[in-house]
Amino acid sequence: MNDWQIFKGNSEPYDNWELPESPKWRPFGKEINPNQSRSEIRGETFQPREEEIKMVNAALYLRRPLLITGKPGTGKSSLAYAVARELMLGEVLYWPITSRTILKDGLYNYDAIARLQEVKQQQKPSNLSLKQEKKQQASSIEDYITLGPLGTALLPSTKPRILLIDEIDKSDIDLPNDLLNIFEEGRFEIEELVRLKKEIPTVNVRTAYTADISHEIKEGRVNCTTFPFVILTSNGERDFPPPFLRRCLRLTMKEPDKEHLVKIIAAHLGKEIADPDNSTKLTNEALDTLVDNFIKERETKTLANDQLLNVLFMVTKGRIETKDALIKQLLQDLGQVEEDE
Repeated sequence: MNDWQIFKGNSEPYDNWELPESPKWRPFGKEINPNQSRSEIRGETFQPREEEIKMVNAALYLRRPLLITGKPGTGKSSLAYAVARELMLGEVLYWPITSRTILKDGLYNYDAIARLQEVKQQQKPSNLSLKQEKKQQASSIEDYITLGPLGTALLPSTKPRILLIDEIDKSDIDLPNDLLNIFEEGRFEIEELVRLKKEIPTVNVRTAYTADISHEIKEGRVNCTTFPFVILTSNGERDFPPPFLRRCLRLTMKEPDKEHLVKIIAAHLGKEIADPDNSTKLTNEALDTLVDNFIKERETKTLANDQLLNVLFMVTKGRIETKDALIKQLLQDLGQVEEDE
């Protein structure tokens, strides 16, 4: 049956259609708070194992970053949101890493060009001395400085802020070593403010929080009072230098076995699967078959948990049957690019 298909492919335009209910983990446009709702769902549905719980607590006690290695889709990033939700640590500060990322990107950004344009446009009042003029020009510098995710995480706080450094293995070879001093000292300087500390000892700068919160910086220095809870994720694409590894606690996120996989499914789709009034209810036997097939496919393919969730969502909503050819397409190997035939 193809009644569920919105796009018919028959070249006949029509507009009397509506999108059906979205998956719980893709609630675009329906969040009460768009900046937080999706993150809260990730934290609520994540199912940690005992070893992961212990390593999180060890990282909190020892004030050490937690380096998590694992295949894509095993929940490395979601662990950060689960900790933030349960311990009420607020918004997760997210720092995605690329090969072009440098340490300063995580600490702060200074828009020097916009600042220079403003200074050039300012007219010097005749009654101001050189010292007063310099102080006036310095007073607006705070409008051009924004703390990055790492810099925001190091701000003074009574409880640790939470920072997710995503895919650290994609970084330039120097970034892990550049992070060493920050992880050890828990402080850094904003050079542009240090140079002006006599003229303007205290400024308020924007942080990396989506709510655009500002924070007071004294004499250009940021000193953390509570070391942040830092999670660094890695897909295992490279090795890290021993000095960097020595400063981190390491956790390998394993692929879930069947029992754990069923818990993940229940957290995301429990109502749809268990509702007896749902005419498209997935039988225990059919669910077992789909899960077993996924685990078997995983032996020779790189598959993510959310691929299985996509399949189950389509089945439980009555879009496809358990043997539909679309399932094979939804479970394509993430580690291999399919060649054109």
